[in-house]
Amino acid sequence: MPIKIPSGLPAEATLKQEKIFVMDEARALSQDIRPLRIAVLNLMPTKIATETQIARLIGNTPLQLELELIYTQSHQAKNIPLEHLLAFYKTFDEIKDQKFDGLIITGAPVEKLEFEDVDYWPELCEIMEWSKTHVFSTFHICWGAQAGMYYHFGIHKYLLDEKLFGVYPHEVEAQNAVLFRGFDDTFMVPQSRHTTVKREEIEAVSDLWILASSKEAGVYAVASPRYKQVFITGHSEYDRETLEKEYLRDKKAGLPISVPVNYYPNDDDTQRPIMSWKGHAHLLYSNWLNYVYQETPYNLDEIQ
Repeated sequence: MPIKIPSGLPAEATLKQEKIFVMDEARALSQDIRPLRIAVLNLMPTKIATETQIARLIGNTPLQLELELIYTQSHQAKNIPLEHLLAFYKTFDEIKDQKFDGLIITGAPVEKLEFEDVDYWPELCEIMEWSKTHVFSTFHICWGAQAGMYYHFGIHKYLLDEKLFGVYPHEVEAQNAVLFRGFDDTFMVPQSRHTTVKREEIEAVSDLWILASSKEAGVYAVASPRYKQVFITGHSEYDRETLEKEYLRDKKAGLPISVPVNYYPNDDDTQRPIMSWKGHAHLLYSNWLNYVYQETPYNLDEIQ
């Protein structure tokens, strides 16, 4: 089934070119189906790229989805035209009385700051508190995962000696976890972060369950009971060129940056990057959406 996105969203042309079905409001209303309502709190400065990446993954399923894009009012975005936000995004105040099957909270390039020093932290806390009663399952990505684990369970983040940067092998720990149905024993995930969380702190919380991890990259996937909260520390949604853009940006700026691990053939940055995570990225999001579809009450007002 198609994904319903705001008319004119830049992602529409890309998704259609990739044969991912999209539809407008009129077409959606003609189908006698309750779509899954998925909100995306997009904290990334590269909002158009991020919204396209996420729409690509959640739109490639048999389910009909309704996408609602949200931005934080308490932070002035510098890398996206205000016209784009006003045309395609809503504020939290505009949607806070609604309920959603799922909420995705993206990463953000603020991980070296203490959580409380991030200018939109109070607003993000309000949204995460709201998600407890208005969202069936919340899917947190990278810094969003660290922020969520800290807010909900008091799990701290720690600065790494050097940036974790590249594509790393991961393994499923919880073989019966619905999010990892169909996964191979080893799967690849892009990582790009300066901070990490500690396994022992997560294991000390009885309401948290480690689903997958990496010897090099640490804990990857964590969930609370009934997948009410899902925390993903990597960037499965990344495009082929995303790490390359980060690498060339930092290299040009003279920042200390190494060639992304397991990314270029023979670590030769003149060659085309190898995309080794695409299949498992689609499977992860499809498994999450399928779980949400099966378990969310048909009447969203019944979400507790």
